[in-house]
Amino acid sequence: MTALGLLTQGDAVTRLVAWVLLVMSVMAWMLILYKSVLLHVAKRDLSACKTSLMLAHDWPELQSQWAALDAWQLFAGLLHATRAKPTGVLAASSSAEDQLTRQLRDALSPLRYRLQYGQDLLATIGATAPFVGLLGTVWGIFHALTSLAGAGQYSLDKVSQPVGEALVMTAAGLAVAIPAVMAYNLLGRRLSRLESELQALVFDLRAMAQDSAKP
Repeated sequence: MTALGLLTQGDAVTRLVAWVLLVMSVMAWMLILYKSVLLHVAKRDLSACKTSLMLAHDWPELQSQWAALDAWQLFAGLLHATRAKPTGVLAASSSAEDQLTRQLRDALSPLRYRLQYGQDLLATIGATAPFVGLLGTVWGIFHALTSLAGAGQYSLDKVSQPVGEALVMTAAGLAVAIPAVMAYNLLGRRLSRLESELQALVFDLRAMAQDSAKP
């Protein structure tokens, strides 16, 4: 019994489990590829933006450089936050330092959400895929026992197909879960390092914006 055979043959439960595992696998690999590219681009552009922040002569020059360096426009909101004016009476009545801190925080939150997107789903797939495969395994063994009971005696042809389905389901569940768990851990470490660098960039932006605002 092959994985393709499980998608087209067997009973309804067997096919359902096989299709669920296939969908989970496709989703996991799409997320792995997308997040790998995203974090690679983010790390490259973040390093370039940090360098331009140190070398730019003024804010207009920095803004033009970031527009060219930030390929996916990940960090443009941070730079905009340093120049934005507060809206609302209460926001405008707070100190300039508090306003800047609040604006940078508000710009940082959606950026962190974008970088973290998909991590929860990868963790969920990695945690649940083995159990979905186990469901198919248990169902295959149940079929094997039922076939034996119906035959009244041992018969290889009665148990070979359901046992084969059980083994394939176990392997399929692990094949989906292992890449998802590995990617979750590896991407999570890359994300943690990137967020540390991002926090440093925000700190530098805040300090420079405050210095430039001084008379």
